Amino acid sequence: MLKRLFSISASRKKTPDFTAIKTDMHSHLIPGIDDGARTMEDSLNLVRKMHALGFTKLITTPHIQSEFFKNTPEIILSGLENLREALAAENIPVQMEAAAEYLLDDGFEEKMNAGNLLSFSDKHILIELSYYNPHPNLKSFIFNLQCEGYKVILAHPERYTYWFKDFSKFEDLKERGVFFQLNTVSLAGFYPDTVKKFAEKFIEKGMIDFIGSDMHNTNYMAALERSLKEKPLARLIASGKLRNGEL
Repeated sequence: MLKRLFSISASRKKTPDFTAIKTDMHSHLIPGIDDGARTMEDSLNLVRKMHALGFTKLITTPHIQSEFFKNTPEIILSGLENLREALAAENIPVQMEAAAEYLLDDGFEEKMNAGNLLSFSDKHILIELSYYNPHPNLKSFIFNLQCEGYKVILAHPERYTYWFKDFSKFEDLKERGVFFQLNTVSLAGFYPDTVKKFAEKFIEKGMIDFIGSDMHNTNYMAALERSLKEKPLARLIASGKLRNGEL
């Protein structure tokens, strides 16, 4: 009986969380400026839960797109200050920073040439591709960013289904020095089964450099919590290959 009680107690202590990761580097937590948190109350509730899951630093990355989310560095940084003030008022002990998730679209070159891109932690920059097809200037965009000293991180490669039948496209980007960021919720079945399958494939091939919650709302939060039960995530965290702790 005593052995069983001690076993139960030990298992409770080992409830998995993200303490070993410390930093989440992809989320949409500034309220009202993209498809993420709608209100400050939403933002605070999500940050509280992320802190409870072991995160001590959050780098939130609102969308910047030419058509749908026409955010600017000024809009994002102003929203960051408001969120920081609200976190301080609520005594939520999380370090909050902001950058952006840039869609490589027809307007990206103009933003890049203006030299006012939002990056984080020694010029890391988060980019995403269209879900329909990659931009024809993708490789030149990446090359030009790298020439300017940016460390390019591709958000959620497991979601670009048009390359699923030609995995060499992903391998080519890795050879070009692009870092890959996996959406943790992809492992929890948040997207179609094919996305989960490719998320696991990237892990098996050792191609993932960062993980991110891509936190938007309570549905994402539920999936993030479920992901902690997934063995591929446990293996990835235990591998020591993730670079979140460097941010």
